[in-house]
Amino acid sequence: MAVFKRPKTSVKQLASLTGESLSVSPFIILCPFKLILFKFRHFTSYSSVSAIAQAAEAPSSITETLPHVAPTSAPDISYQPRAGVVLSRAPLITRKSTPFEDAFYLYQRRLNERLALPFTRYFYFKEDTPADLDWKRKQKVRLTAAREIGAYNAWSKEGWNDEVLVGAEESDPEYQANALLKDAVVADTRYNASAETNADEVEKLTSRVTEADRQGDERSLNRKLDRTIYMLVKDEAGRWRFPAAPLLRSESLQRAAERILVQNGGPNMNTWVIGHAPIGHFEFTFPKLRSVEGNTSMEAGEKTFFMKAKIMTGSPNLSDNKFGLTDFKWLSREEIQGAVSDRYWKAVRNMLAER
Repeated sequence: MAVFKRPKTSVKQLASLTGESLSVSPFIILCPFKLILFKFRHFTSYSSVSAIAQAAEAPSSITETLPHVAPTSAPDISYQPRAGVVLSRAPLITRKSTPFEDAFYLYQRRLNERLALPFTRYFYFKEDTPADLDWKRKQKVRLTAAREIGAYNAWSKEGWNDEVLVGAEESDPEYQANALLKDAVVADTRYNASAETNADEVEKLTSRVTEADRQGDERSLNRKLDRTIYMLVKDEAGRWRFPAAPLLRSESLQRAAERILVQNGGPNMNTWVIGHAPIGHFEFTFPKLRSVEGNTSMEAGEKTFFMKAKIMTGSPNLSDNKFGLTDFKWLSREEIQGAVSDRYWKAVRNMLAER
């Protein structure tokens, strides 16, 4: 059995050797309990370390010979702060109902009629009153308690057939509205059997489509009554934007918005600026830096902060505006997307209501 003998040179003696470096091959020491493998590489002498430290502390002759260069100050670059106004007119009427809402309304009306059938009419009308006589007259015509869902008689042979077919006129909201108006005429038949001459006139519903909608007048506030519309102005460059102008010194955004509305649309608009904080901003960078008159700084672009405002009455008048505006429009959210640039639309789209 071969036994490895311990080298005569110890580890401490190897580390104390002088010279630039020393490579020692692996050797094996046989211990009573385990076999340990040692590998020593590149022992740097103490004399080499001290020489490197002295060279680092010595001053460099290269740095002493470099000439002194005075620091140069870069121009102050900033953005011009501007205030913008998102002026809107809220919806004046409810939106048009969806097909599901129309079907659900008709279902509820028919269900209410079925629940009201067991009750006698004297539960609702006093006997031999104008309302009772009018009920009898109309009941002969419509044959049902409900007024706008068609004729139905629960005690006839067709009492089981009470389903409304797809495409029936009873499911049309316009038919239901006209039926309610016709049935709203209350006539006193005690002295006149026909009683048509004694019927009170009932005001008819106004159409949801206005004259401005039919003519395509985008400068009128009486358009798209069921939508929120916003005022856009056309600047000298032919771009459609929200009204905006530079901020004056020590002027708040709310005060700036009120000033811009008067300077853009005139004093004949009754408007209200909501809140003190902006609802969004738009950043525009110039193709190249612009100098500021009376200042050493340079402007890299514009940052417009938009305030929210509502119009109650009045109409804009651009004849005396101070920003060179040539035209204005009242547009909905979808119409604004087609009128402005893509970059501008991405900045303002989240500020506009869906309806």
